[in-house]
Amino acid sequence: MPSTKLRRIVFAVYKGVALLDLAGPLQAFLAANALSRTRSGPTYECVVASARGGRVMTADAVEFHTSSLRAAERKPIHTLIVPGSFRIDDVTRDRTLLQWIVKTAPDCKRVCSVCGGSFLLAEAGILNGRRATTHWLRASLLAARYPTVAVEPDAIFVREGRIWTSAGGTSGIDLALALIEQDIGRKVAIEVARILVVYLKRAGGQSQYSALLTAQAQSDADPFGELETWIAEHLAADLRIEALAKRVHMSPRNFARLYSKTRGRTPAKAVEAIRVDAARRRLEETTDRLTTIAAGCGFANDEHMRTAFNRALGVSPSEYRKRFSSTKN
Repeated sequence: MPSTKLRRIVFAVYKGVALLDLAGPLQAFLAANALSRTRSGPTYECVVASARGGRVMTADAVEFHTSSLRAAERKPIHTLIVPGSFRIDDVTRDRTLLQWIVKTAPDCKRVCSVCGGSFLLAEAGILNGRRATTHWLRASLLAARYPTVAVEPDAIFVREGRIWTSAGGTSGIDLALALIEQDIGRKVAIEVARILVVYLKRAGGQSQYSALLTAQAQSDADPFGELETWIAEHLAADLRIEALAKRVHMSPRNFARLYSKTRGRTPAKAVEAIRVDAARRRLEETTDRLTTIAAGCGFANDEHMRTAFNRALGVSPSEYRKRFSSTKN
């Protein structure tokens, strides 16, 4: 049952920490405090601590003041959060911080990482035998360095008991919102998301990246970027190979060959992935009927959409909505 008792959150940082990995979740907790203060006082005491305390330079060339780890441990720590860095070696270089985490983490109610912070938790042995995630660009490296960790490269965040790991960039905010929801309730978490102008409070199992971004990232020369944007905006149109080839002034055979070469998948599979992405957003954000969503996203019917979802995500549209809908009361 969510409560409003004061929880002490310590962000353990180091030289080279990524500013967004720290500032994103920190701002979410401070926003929750601003909301709860009008009712029963602040919910969180937030502390940013480094090995020796004092000024710390981030990877973004911004300095900020920190408490020392010794000062941070004088009072019980409810939640320990380790932000990441652009360079993985920066995350694991500080052996004093590593030893402190090994000693301190067992007494914390929750231990969390943002982006590459998962490498420090893994180095400390905290992720042994557990599921975890990190930035998708670093997922294979995490799995290679720490083979006892079950890495999930396509998750926004992963919770394994009291251990939480999140992906890169703004996913630290998603993690913080999930923690706030656990502590104070969904209503406050949603209100914090609104204050931060977060487009959607994403649940942990959602993908870190979209079909469009993944496809377009695979080719430096991007002859089909405009076409894919047009597809996303005209999902109910005729998107067969012949129609798409005509739009880019190519023969169907040459279009199919070149698209598959540059994108690593056929045009038909790309269209299906873009339709699934659009349907996912509708399932998350609306209460529209499945038949309405299927028609709007260009599927022949809801059974066609269900087959595509099972193929791409391993779940049905209705199950996906149960897990990730932002319209729940």
